[in-house]
Amino acid sequence: MKRNYEALIVIDLKGKEDSVDTLVNNIGKDFEKAGVKLEQIDQLGKRDFPYSPRHVTAGYFVKYHLNAEASALDSARAKLSLNDSVYQQYYQRA
Repeated sequence: MKRNYEALIVIDLKGKEDSVDTLVNNIGKDFEKAGVKLEQIDQLGKRDFPYSPRHVTAGYFVKYHLNAEASALDSARAKLSLNDSVYQQYYQRA
């Protein structure tokens, strides 16, 4: 059964040569390869962290509105955990 989800992805821009739009599109392609349908992408911008975990002071926040089955979302989550551009990822049902 397909459901609507929201994914908040924090991208680590430190040391990356690609533009933000390229990184956001690559993550969207990873979602689509896993069988997840992208409804909308909201780029929330760069924000500083209140403390520096793992020597990262800021991240670029992007919210993806998704429509997927739970198994497809799990495979996308596993694939994105291997992506070195993705700093953190949070998912919730919409």
